[in-house]
Amino acid sequence: MVDESSGSFRDKITNAAGKFASTRFVRAIMDAGYSVIPFSIIGAVFLILEILPQVITFNWFAVFYADTLGRFTNLFQVVYNSTMGILALIFAGTFTYSYTKIYRDEEHLNLNPLNGMLMFLMAMFITVPQLVWKSGNIQVVQSLSKTNIIGGGYAVSASGITRIAAVGIFTGLVVGWITVQVYRFTIKHNWSIKMPDSVPAGVANSFSSLIPGFCVAIVVAFLDLILIVAGTDIFKILYIPFSFISNVANTWWGFLIIIFLIHFLWWFGIHGATIISSFYTPIVLANLAANVKGASYFFAGDPMNAFVIIGGSGATFGMAMWLAFRAKSVQLKEIGKVELVPAIFNINEPILFGLPIVYNVQLLIPFICAPLASGIVGYLAIATHLVPKIRVQQPWPTPIGLSGLFATASWKGGLLSIVCALVAFAVWYPFIKHYDNTLLKQEQQQEEVEQ
Repeated sequence: MVDESSGSFRDKITNAAGKFASTRFVRAIMDAGYSVIPFSIIGAVFLILEILPQVITFNWFAVFYADTLGRFTNLFQVVYNSTMGILALIFAGTFTYSYTKIYRDEEHLNLNPLNGMLMFLMAMFITVPQLVWKSGNIQVVQSLSKTNIIGGGYAVSASGITRIAAVGIFTGLVVGWITVQVYRFTIKHNWSIKMPDSVPAGVANSFSSLIPGFCVAIVVAFLDLILIVAGTDIFKILYIPFSFISNVANTWWGFLIIIFLIHFLWWFGIHGATIISSFYTPIVLANLAANVKGASYFFAGDPMNAFVIIGGSGATFGMAMWLAFRAKSVQLKEIGKVELVPAIFNINEPILFGLPIVYNVQLLIPFICAPLASGIVGYLAIATHLVPKIRVQQPWPTPIGLSGLFATASWKGGLLSIVCALVAFAVWYPFIKHYDNTLLKQEQQQEEVEQ
């Protein structure tokens, strides 16, 4: 009876998580998260060039930098602003493109993903300007104070137009969702201009999106009007729930809950990192941009691969090295050899499914507790300013040491990455050693039976 109940519980968790991960909205967000990576890396490179004197603090280097690269810091800032400064457009634009494409392929509709993305850009810029209802008219907000510069309704800062940067990601997702649903509705009901076959495809596509584009503009403008008359706008409305979510994620206990959920799902064979990251990716991107401007968030960029799940989910880097060089059982030693190189680049599917860790009760505790331990160490080190804050989003396969170095632009971050891996292995060691001994005995008994 217990086994049946346990199996039923596992099936329910697996089915529920699988259905959620396969929803169109989540898949589109995952695509958007991947699309941001190259742009964040480009921005990070130019940011590092700009802050090199803060990384290398020798006096001779400061003089050398001022006479060379220091002459171009404003240009470096412009390039950085052209990536992280338009993050909402990149993230939500790619989301809209992917979301449109998914509907096109799965519902066999005549949707054009590029048109969907362009409609989103139009709709997004309808919502960006700050407008107010005053004296029976819509009026554009103007403010030229030092702390609040708004011209023609557009709030600006040293990074450019404020609302199209990281602060606009959540609004972008909502506007993108509305755009795709309106576009889909119009096409399903044949609200489009159809041109003769003799008309070039480019011309035909432009006219086919005319009516859907009008509908998107009307719907978004109408929603914007309602909110403006009510004394607010979509950015202010969405700030309330999403700021609450961000505040929870930015606490130490919220961060640990995220780590727990990732590994709890992975133990059931569900890619927990992919599912949970669909929720927190907008948060870490916004926090990363805030850190560059002076904030001090730990949960920014990619702290997971830099300080928590080094070697892959479960923080298995140290354990993989131990398997390859110290394991006594044939099974674990061979898995260790296979995992040796992938672990360096934070890939550990051979361990997750070959050890296995998935559905393995004997390894559940270290699989969850090791990343929790490394996460606590990483969080405390940065929260107490022993290690500089995260200002760069490093590529997730970046090897141990280098990941922390790039993320914080400091050797202290590289050292912290190594310390976190050692802490995780300390949690793993008694469990994996016991498991190795158990398998060794089983192999020896099997050999005796065969003889």
